[in-house]
Order: sequence, then C-alpha cells, then structure tokens
Amino acid sequence: MTALTVPARPDEDDGALRPLPWRRMAWVTWRQHRIALAGVAALLGVLAVWLWSAGTRIHHAYDAMAACHPAGSAACQDLVSAFNNTDLMTNPAILLLVVPALIGAFAGAPVLARELETGTFRFAWTQGFDRWRWALAKLAALAVVLAGAGAAFGALVSWCYQPFSDAANLAQLYLGKGAPDHNTPFALVFGLRAVTFPAWTLVAFAAGALAGMLIRRVVPAIVTALAVYAGLAIAAAAFLREHYLTPLVTSTDVPGTAWIIGQWWTKDGRFAFAGRIPDTIWTQFCNSPQSGKGGDPALALPPGGWTAQCLGPHGYTMWTSYQPGSRFWPFQWIEGGWLLALSVLLMAAAIWLVRRRAT
Repeated sequence: MTALTVPARPDEDDGALRPLPWRRMAWVTWRQHRIALAGVAALLGVLAVWLWSAGTRIHHAYDAMAACHPAGSAACQDLVSAFNNTDLMTNPAILLLVVPALIGAFAGAPVLARELETGTFRFAWTQGFDRWRWALAKLAALAVVLAGAGAAFGALVSWCYQPFSDAANLAQLYLGKGAPDHNTPFALVFGLRAVTFPAWTLVAFAAGALAGMLIRRVVPAIVTALAVYAGLAIAAAAFLREHYLTPLVTSTDVPGTAWIIGQWWTKDGRFAFAGRIPDTIWTQFCNSPQSGKGGDPALALPPGGWTAQCLGPHGYTMWTSYQPGSRFWPFQWIEGGWLLALSVLLMAAAIWLVRRRAT
C-alpha cells in the first residue's frame, strides 16, 4: 500500500511531517490554477478594451449634449438622439451580467472537485499540509485575486455607464418630464459596479467550490454554481433590492433619478386602484385615449403630469413609492455586504467538509 492508495482519514495526522509554510501553498495554487486565472484575465481584458472604447464614445456624446444651449433647439435634440444611440442597456448589458457567474463558476468549481474527481487528493493531503489548510489556502488566494480583478472591472463599468445616470438629471430639461426608467442609477447594471461585481463573482466562486466538494465532479459543480447564481440574482433583483431601505412615498413630483417601486391612486383619502387607470374612470373624467407604457399614461408621467391634473379635481391623488437616487451607493454596500457574508459562509462550509468528511 502506497501513499497514493492509503485513504485519507480526518483522525490520521502524520506528526512526523513538518507543516509547510503558507507561501508554498500559494505557489502550488498558482501552478495548479494559472490557466484558469489566465483565462479570467483574458476575458476581462477583452471586455475592458470594448468598454473603454464604448465608454469614450458615450462620454463624448454626453458632454456634447450637456453643453448644448438652448436645450430645446433642433441641434440639441439631434445631440440627444446621438447620445441615446450609444445606449448599452440592452444586449450588451445582458451579456455583461453573466460575466461574474462564468468567472466564479469556472474558477471555483474545479478547486476542490478536480482533486476529488481524479483522486489526486490522496497525494495532496500527504505533503505536510493539513487538508483544511490546503483548502483554506487555495480558496482564500483565489478569492482575493478574483475580488481584486472584479473590483477593477466594476470600476470600469461604473465609469462607462455614468453618463446614463447623469442624463437622468437632464431629462427634465430636455423632455419636460421625469427621466425614463432605464436612466435611473439603480437600473444601470446595478450588479456590475465596483462593489457588487466582485461580490457576485465571489458568490459564484464559493458556490462552485462547495458544489465541487459535495458533488465531486467538475462539470456538475459548474452547472450547480450557475444555477445558484441565477437564483440569487433573480431574487435580489425582483424581491430583495427594493427593500434594502424603506421606500419613500410621495404624491408630488418624483426626482428623475429615483427608482419607482409602485404607484397607486386614492380618492378622497381612501385607496381607489393601482396600476392601469380603469377605462370607466378615464372616459368619465379625461378627454383623450389612454397611452404610454402598457396603455397607462400614469406609468409614463410623473405624479405632476397631466394625468394627475385630469383626475385631481375629482378627488383622485396618485401616490408613488420610490427609492431616491442618493441611496444608490448605500444599496451597493448593502448588497455587497450580504453577498460577501454569504460567500464566506459557503467557503467555510466547503473547508469544514474537507476537514471532517471521510473520503
């Protein structure tokens, strides 16, 4: 029976071997995962070049639009159209949203799963480095590298999309009404900023590492990490994010940079309806066909718009629940904080399993 075939057990520690220093494990981690790290660097590098090129055009278009006077002139409207044509909010933004998942899952799943799948863990755990120190050193080193790269890339994304947030402040000037929803800072790839991008990457990485320890197969662990990431991202965007702080409620104009959570109407101080204005009420008090998003002008206009002016004299008041744009960075830190805590818990669970689970 050789060292390659002796089963590693938690209660069998070879006291004759001197523990290796942490720096040696850092070198081993680099040697084992340098190809994956090079792939991450190549992916982020290509995307960074593209974002820098696109961001430069966006900033130039925004500067020209912001400096144009008078705002309502035909020349200024042409600059507004040119700025809107540089919009990166559709397909490119969707593609960017999967980057943290791909980086984290493909870098995290093989860390433990490859050793377990191939059986080389039996050799790795007999080299004078306790199994839990082995797991901790690899996970911590890779997590720090990925977080640093993610923070740098997130800062570039923030710079690239900043003009769209600033444009919300000009919407009142150019359009005579509140800014479109996609110009609010909360809607601009919120999960890809300097705080949230590394946090989401770490969650995918930690989920991949834990899945690799549980499943012991690289490909299923990658799929599991991507599924966990998708579930968390959907939950955060659809349910959690809007409740990080209590929304404000007003019956007056909402700032153009606000994130509108919901709108409803009251009549004489009591709830009347939410969402689309009923056709019976519209035809009774207003003299024009319904229009706007989903056929409801109330969803396209601020509370002080002509829809409210039409129904206001009849006792109707529109209320808006919203998150002000000033809460953008507090929301970033809140989301980054709970994602970091979750990542630490997932990696701690993986290390605990490495130490305690018999193989």
